Amino acid sequence: MSIKELNAAGITDPMIRMSYLRCKALNKEYGKTYYLATLLLPPSKRPFVHALYGLARYADEIVDDMQSNKTDSERQAWLESWSEIFFRDLELGKSDDPICRAVVDTAVRWQIPRSYFEAFFASMAMDLTVTEYATYDDLFTYVYGSAAVIGLQVVPILEPTQPAAYKYAQDLGIAFQLANFIRDVGEDLDRGRVYLPLNELAMFGVTRADLEKRVATPAIKEALAYQIARVRTLEEESRIGITMLHPAARPCIEAARILYCGIVDEVEKIDYEVFTKRAKVPVSTRLSIAIPAWFQARRARKEFGNGAISAISADQI
Repeated sequence: MSIKELNAAGITDPMIRMSYLRCKALNKEYGKTYYLATLLLPPSKRPFVHALYGLARYADEIVDDMQSNKTDSERQAWLESWSEIFFRDLELGKSDDPICRAVVDTAVRWQIPRSYFEAFFASMAMDLTVTEYATYDDLFTYVYGSAAVIGLQVVPILEPTQPAAYKYAQDLGIAFQLANFIRDVGEDLDRGRVYLPLNELAMFGVTRADLEKRVATPAIKEALAYQIARVRTLEEESRIGITMLHPAARPCIEAARILYCGIVDEVEKIDYEVFTKRAKVPVSTRLSIAIPAWFQARRARKEFGNGAISAISADQI
């Protein structure tokens, strides 16, 4: 994160600046597509978005750290301890934790509700105890906290012009997460988890045991196609919400929509062979989206400005 970005965001405290830098590094390391899209935001917005994704990435690493010798119960204790620190500091409005410091600063500046963070940490805890979901309604509880609330947290920073922007941001966040699940079926099995609703798999005669054989049978391919259809529906329904954001923020979210939901296009291109291949949006495609979006973002900032660096509450919209 450049000094220009931190200055533009009005972040002056040296320790808080260091925390924002740490969050940016986490976002860059673990969320390359999100990171690329974030660079399309006005400089004054980027640090706050990096902070929120930094929190998500760090918590995700706690629950998914398969390289360490920690047991699930040890990871659960670590997550609980860290979340307690976060909520204590959120109440105080300041933090000494190297990650929480920037997130608390962001939450206070943009008046982000505590309930969004509560839902997030609840879903992270589910990853340590829940290994499968019987129905989509069951899965939705997890997805709301792990993905939808990330979109909801970001909306105030992007300055919505209508309250409905929050609902559409939730839908887009869910679409991103579901696309992830479809791509990562094999990786999730490595962690002992299945994120595809079991009753929907059963519609195609597929069981968890079938997935664990790691062979993309015709039935499994049909089941994945069914899941892809939901992603595309959510994506399409969310598009109007992008027009409800500050013009300078729209190119970023539009690029993120195309790139991340584009994962399911790549799954189709590899003929649903998700157990032996990893679907990736090609670099050439990323550039073909990012470069025009960068020029659009520059034009929007010149015409409409960068937006505010303080919150606009829902009752002011």
